[in-house]
Amino acid sequence: MLTPGRYVGAAPQPDDGEPFGEKMQRLVAELQAQQAEGARLDAAIAENLKMLGFLPREEDR
Repeated sequence: MLTPGRYVGAAPQPDDGEPFGEKMQRLVAELQAQQAEGARLDAAIAENLKMLGFLPREEDR
């Protein structure tokens, strides 16, 4: 049998009472917010690296 819980001892998780559809909507919204924040931070880091001369600026290409 290839059930992972059989070999690693994964215990069943208690039901948190939140309906699956609502939980997924909440988690997807949270993921999208985190991805947007990550993209904003990536752009800020790239801009700082350009200002320090570690990445080529648009006008230098």
